[in-house]
Amino acid sequence: MAKSVSRKARRFATVFDLEFTAWEGSQERRWSLPGERKEVVQIGAVKLDAESLRVVDSFDMLVQPRLNPVLSEYLIALTGITNQELAERGVDFVTAYRAFLEFVGDDVIFAFGRDDLVFIENIKIYGWQRELILPPYRNVIPWFAEHGVDLAGKHACDVAEAAGAEFEGQRHNALADAAGVARGMIAMVARGIQNPFVAEPVSE
Repeated sequence: MAKSVSRKARRFATVFDLEFTAWEGSQERRWSLPGERKEVVQIGAVKLDAESLRVVDSFDMLVQPRLNPVLSEYLIALTGITNQELAERGVDFVTAYRAFLEFVGDDVIFAFGRDDLVFIENIKIYGWQRELILPPYRNVIPWFAEHGVDLAGKHACDVAEAAGAEFEGQRHNALADAAGVARGMIAMVARGIQNPFVAEPVSE
């Protein structure tokens, strides 16, 4: 007998973004030079009421890298995050990631691109594989493409404007970028696209 498919309602969903160590040209060479790793520097997220799409909470933590603890001038210029800020507010990745998991709870997490792989890389960098926990993850790029918004060559900070919404805050700040992605998705729903946050197909 074929399985029927129902839909499991969600109460909340989390949209997040990451900033991580980078150097001039590192993206083009895929972080291939000796010592170049994508160590998380900032985790930003917004929690949405899945039905009303209202932002109900936010998360923002700076993370002190272990392998490359001094940020490059390139990354400082890109993100606005300084080494002094990291010294004052930065915490270890394990501390930040545990706090993020607590913030997420039972939510599905959404992000621009494959930031889930950056999380996994950092978990492995710091020898934390025994506790490899990643909430259910959705890359929003295919969803936008399916509904006519091509994000090729763009960044998370470009999503809101590409979808006809307004970006607020500083570009390449993880919290502002996460909020911008969420704002772009909300703008699409307002135009009649099915709400991607509400439910997930569940086999029975």
